[in-house]
Amino acid sequence: MAPDNGECRILVIGGTGRLGRHIVAASARLGHHTTALVRDTSPSDPTKAALLQRFRDLGVELVHGDLYDHASLVRPMKSSDVVISALGTSQIADQTRLIAAIKEAGCVKRFLPSEFWTDVDRTRAVEPARSAVYGAKAAIRRAVEASGIPHTYVLCGYLAGAALPSVGQVVSPTPPAGEAVVLGDGDTKVVYVAEEDVGVYTAMAAADPRAAGKMVYVKPPANTVSHNELLSMWEKKTGRGFRRAYVAEATVLKMIREAPFELGIALSLAHAAYILGETDFKMEPSRGVAAGELYPDVKYTTVSEYLDRLLMSTGSSERYLQGRKCLFTSVVAACCVFLCIYVWMLSGRLG
Repeated sequence: MAPDNGECRILVIGGTGRLGRHIVAASARLGHHTTALVRDTSPSDPTKAALLQRFRDLGVELVHGDLYDHASLVRPMKSSDVVISALGTSQIADQTRLIAAIKEAGCVKRFLPSEFWTDVDRTRAVEPARSAVYGAKAAIRRAVEASGIPHTYVLCGYLAGAALPSVGQVVSPTPPAGEAVVLGDGDTKVVYVAEEDVGVYTAMAAADPRAAGKMVYVKPPANTVSHNELLSMWEKKTGRGFRRAYVAEATVLKMIREAPFELGIALSLAHAAYILGETDFKMEPSRGVAAGELYPDVKYTTVSEYLDRLLMSTGSSERYLQGRKCLFTSVVAACCVFLCIYVWMLSGRLG
């Protein structure tokens, strides 16, 4: 575990997002004085209100502020040692506003910009993700380094909550029912990490001097599996086999070129992971450290355990297999129709 560095005051920007909420919770549980910048401290949305109440119960301080209000950023930064950004893709470029606020505050000892993917300086990803995601994050790295602000970059693979509910499929939001769509040959290794584990590693690295100026590689050994291995794991757990439809790289690239922008980003990110293998990053000792080596006592969620959660969320594997829940059956049927239409349209284009 990290050495005891005394109290650390951590400010999280984007703390109510998919990943940010886990960073906030982990920071508070580790005993750091944790502040979350939120646009509305008393939201009318019951789900968000419940999340903020959970933060309060953990001792998190909620501060009203906005990424586009400079003064509201500077104020909490003046009483913070570390600033962690968990902003989403659409706001990556706007992190220059955080850099400016950190510089004005003058007391922040470490900045962790929103990375949480793979090494954007060593990518072979294609457009549009190359510019919209990788390029934007690389530009923020250069801005951070040029500013002289001490920093740490946390790199992880696919967030489990984004990839595993579909058992790795990109064109379906649910587990395979009869057929699984696989990009490439399915043998490329992919890293999956549960959001709550990324939160723990990030909060620990934020206060750890060993992570200063480094990339922290979050790559749990049990969570580095190919798509074929992932699907086989699911077949074993459900007791049900299914066909695998392999989509050649040339076809994937054609799909990316012809897709609408947002879908093109998702497909090009998937191409980088499932075909190029960029989430299975190789650690460079001169540039970074492995989270597992820094914090060997952390009990992370394995891919197998995450898949067990999916089975539990459907009630039981037997009910999943037999499709007794009407709502679940309807969703699966709708996805099958969507997949059939998608394949039909694709075959027409390729023909």
